[in-house]
Amino acid sequence: MGSGAPEVEVTGLAYSSAAVRPGTLFFCVRGFTADGHDFAPDAVERGAVALVVERPLGLGVPEVHVDDVRAAMGPAAARFHGDPTGTLRVVGITGTNGKTTTAFLVREILEHAGIRTGLLGTVKQVVGGVEEEVERTTPEAIDLQGTFKRMLEAGDGACAMEVSSHALELGRASGIRFAAKVFTNLTQDHLDFHESMEAYYLAKRRLFDEPGPAVVNVDDEYGARLAGELSEAVAFGVDSRQSTVDRDYIGSDVHFDVSGSRFVVDGVPVRIALPGLFNVYNALGAIAACAQLGVSVETAAEALAEAPRVPGRFEPVEEGQPFGVLVDYAHTPDSLENVLRAARELTEGRLHVVFGAGGDRDRGKRPLMGEVAARLADRVIVTSDNPRSEEPDAIVEEILEGAGSGVESEVDRRKAIAQALASAEEGDVVVIAGKGHEQGQEFEDGRKEPFDDVEVAREALRAVVGR
Repeated sequence: MGSGAPEVEVTGLAYSSAAVRPGTLFFCVRGFTADGHDFAPDAVERGAVALVVERPLGLGVPEVHVDDVRAAMGPAAARFHGDPTGTLRVVGITGTNGKTTTAFLVREILEHAGIRTGLLGTVKQVVGGVEEEVERTTPEAIDLQGTFKRMLEAGDGACAMEVSSHALELGRASGIRFAAKVFTNLTQDHLDFHESMEAYYLAKRRLFDEPGPAVVNVDDEYGARLAGELSEAVAFGVDSRQSTVDRDYIGSDVHFDVSGSRFVVDGVPVRIALPGLFNVYNALGAIAACAQLGVSVETAAEALAEAPRVPGRFEPVEEGQPFGVLVDYAHTPDSLENVLRAARELTEGRLHVVFGAGGDRDRGKRPLMGEVAARLADRVIVTSDNPRSEEPDAIVEEILEGAGSGVESEVDRRKAIAQALASAEEGDVVVIAGKGHEQGQEFEDGRKEPFDDVEVAREALRAVVGR
């Protein structure tokens, strides 16, 4: 603060002027479309007693001048709330794919071990055993630290937390003390934000700049690089894959079918109700992370055997039809390939896939997803996902550029799903990819229409079964 600035009592923190109450310290955050400095007069009018700024404003209240307001929020919020993650054991999980499933599995293991565990992620957040809605994968630092404090007050001893690359790049995870950090993998996504795979990797790597055990999938190219750059890493992988790094946790004797996956780690048989090699990796990451908190592999295996499926992740839809239907969140070339390869293992007849790509997001992955689908599925229907401000037909065309000939398209997602299910035969498997657990479809001007792939599939299946 400037010399001679009076001392003030701060009773709250805010980065949105609408959230300011008397006694608030207001952070003037510069965003992508708006600058918090422009809202400072409104914040002061609402009762802000001090401002955190990058340039002088002279609004009659004390100002804390910093180089980067956003970077200052995390440490300030942690201190304001009493450094909750100094007590709450947080397991942070980052990577392109697998964050949600790994976080769910970490929570299941820790709860089974007698540690009440909160959850922060894409699908939901859980505080003190109570489910809450989420707006983004990783909330802003002020909200995060407040949530950690609420977890402690509600009796949680740990938290499984997804950490997005956006959050790491924007400093939202700053001020968190991690008991363990997990790297799942890195494949193309979010290049609209990070501009290059190198920038994307460096954003993810920020999670591992802080002290604490690093649990890394070294069968992944970027994971092997990360492990090589760290002074010490807990490495995991499967015995059927080659790795340049020695692995501490190795999954062997891997098998999976429609009911789930089985493998052995440290001589302990493990069974999970999640098919696919990618889910074996997710489980291995969860086992290795929980081991850093003192949970044995045997206890983890007991927990995983009872763990429920994760919503929208390789989720089966059953309405008495003679073919399989799977809904998955896969929305990158790599995740789509993983899901289709896993589905192929379960397919006796033809493999169908219905998918699209999100608007206002990494356009470069669209033809790559088209190529993957055309190469691995017998029937492909390209449709709309969350078009946002883009024209749905234009997004579909970009996907089709990579898919080549023999691929169908139907922009109306509901119709596309119905078409795939109406033509599926006994022994076939239909994969509906891209939206997973999401409950709406996003259009221009922020309009969101209710849409649930699982429920839409159920409606279509009832029509098929009853015909």
